[in-house]
Amino acid sequence: MKATQFLTASALSCFAAASAIGRSEIETVYNANLESWRRATPQAPNGYAPGKVDCPSTRPSIRVASSLSSQETSWLEKRRNNTIDPLKDLLGRLNISGFDAGKYIDDNSKNASALPNIAIAFSGGGYRAMMNGAGGLAAFDNRTPNSTGTGHIGGLLQAATYVAGLSGGGWLVGSIFTNNFTTVQSIIDEGDGGTIWQIGQSIFEGPKKGSIQLLSTVDYYTNLLDVVDDKQDAGYDVSLTDYWGRALSFQLVNASDGGPAYTFSSIQDDDGFKNGNTPMPILVTDERAPGEVAISLNTTNLEFNPWELGSFDPTLYGFAPLRYLGSNFSGGSLPDNSDCVSGFDNVGFVMGTSSSLFNQLILNLNTTTGVPDLVKEALAKILTALGNGNDDIADYSPNPFFGFHNDTNPSAQTERLTLVDGGEDLQNIPLNPLIQPNRAVDVIFAVDTSADTTTDNGGAGWPNGTSLVATYERSTNATMQNGTAFPAIPDQNTFVNLGLNTRPTFFGCNASNLTGSAPLIVYLPNAPYVYHSNISTFQMDINNTERNTIIQNGYDVVTQGNGTEDSQWPTCVGCAILSRSFDRNSQDVPDVCKQCFDRYCWNGTVASNTPAPYEPNYKLTEVKIASGVGHFLPNVLCAALVAGVSAFLMM
Repeated sequence: MKATQFLTASALSCFAAASAIGRSEIETVYNANLESWRRATPQAPNGYAPGKVDCPSTRPSIRVASSLSSQETSWLEKRRNNTIDPLKDLLGRLNISGFDAGKYIDDNSKNASALPNIAIAFSGGGYRAMMNGAGGLAAFDNRTPNSTGTGHIGGLLQAATYVAGLSGGGWLVGSIFTNNFTTVQSIIDEGDGGTIWQIGQSIFEGPKKGSIQLLSTVDYYTNLLDVVDDKQDAGYDVSLTDYWGRALSFQLVNASDGGPAYTFSSIQDDDGFKNGNTPMPILVTDERAPGEVAISLNTTNLEFNPWELGSFDPTLYGFAPLRYLGSNFSGGSLPDNSDCVSGFDNVGFVMGTSSSLFNQLILNLNTTTGVPDLVKEALAKILTALGNGNDDIADYSPNPFFGFHNDTNPSAQTERLTLVDGGEDLQNIPLNPLIQPNRAVDVIFAVDTSADTTTDNGGAGWPNGTSLVATYERSTNATMQNGTAFPAIPDQNTFVNLGLNTRPTFFGCNASNLTGSAPLIVYLPNAPYVYHSNISTFQMDINNTERNTIIQNGYDVVTQGNGTEDSQWPTCVGCAILSRSFDRNSQDVPDVCKQCFDRYCWNGTVASNTPAPYEPNYKLTEVKIASGVGHFLPNVLCAALVAGVSAFLMM
């Protein structure tokens, strides 16, 4: 793919006459247009406010995490079979010489479990992670123009079983699945007239005046306040994440007012997903008690998937039905005299939960330009009170896990379940759900857009493997690993000294050396191919030209510039996909794959000395644009976060 494919875009013409026709006419066209976008649907009974619904014939309950859910198990039977043809097509294009990929797939097609089981993970890191990850997603997607040509790897998305996101990566995954499993290219092609991912105007100011939302900044904040008030009036606690999630929805959900009735659990009812025609989306969050500051690797990691919220961690070791969050579960069941509640799992609230670090921005609107003084004054008391009440978390009350696994569950005796940004424990790539033995994932393509490096060691805002180190360390903790295994990972200094953070690296190539069944990790760190995409996690507005250039850079990150850096890279991607399947089926490894593994597998070398200042150079020709530098996290808040929660800034 050429940069110009992302840098040029056609705007939708149906909104051009906005000033000439009335709002009702615009909404008529818009709502008709939405039918081709929707995947998540407005299933909440009362808009944003959860409400009572009829209980199913089998009352919802909390299940023990000793297996996958029956829904996921049934879905996998369809999805794994539906990946066979895309896998055959992909591997056939990746030029694995001396190996008949088509015959290999055909010979094993009667047993899909013998074939590669692929997952993709997108790290956190604000809009930087969303955009860089979007470039990776576009490269993996065979619907992207030219993505199936020489040097490209399009079709990997269609062959994948799971796609996980966290924080900014969660915005990417959540937005794509909420909007009809749309393509990155389709969003870009909307140009300046688009309805989502229009982040040239800060989230603090709301949608661009004249867009389909047709809201002034004052109306935008009034909308946020009124809608969240509806939830509170219905008897539910609210937190800053309610406001943050609602604001995100205006940028990420292609529906009027950000789709206040759209639920994450509604994805399970979409025909495309239900029939196994798309991967399964997973978003990750951490549990944290209100007022707690430090987050350790022993914290419980929870996941949202279309059916459930819960964790395989031995602390919680249970899952709640996502559709019925807000119901008053106790001891793992819903009492006969308790109503079923639905609508709690609003898509914006779920995406906001995985990125609740950004709640701190809302508390500092008084330092933000572009927000009217009247709005600041109206919000100040409400938001400051919430912040002072330690509501800088996402509040999932009533706690669905109340009285469940009392001996190990840290929140078993509290009526509140409080969740935070999934990267606060340094596991900024959402790997935990993907390394669960029950999911039997063979290979994870891990796109890392973390901002681990600092100005102390040269260039700030690039990955250095911190997330992989954290997940590896957690996997060696007998109290938390719960049967999971993870390849050995070197320290961060080694990543920088050996250049493992500047190019793709495979971890876990020799399965016989692992302590358990662990997937091969294909680490894809953000690096400057055509643009210095290391913008601040807290940059809040990025014009479309810069947005598209960062997306292009992300495309180059996972394709190595369409094979420019290594013409054999697509072949090596194919070898990585097949590696565990080769082991399982006692298949001889082709010579070209042996060459790939020699080139890309970490060989165990450690170089832990303090590295030289990290200042990466462009790998390809720089694309020069006018940066969209705008709103940032206030310096005083940055200082507070550094002092109080250093892990926050590792994203």
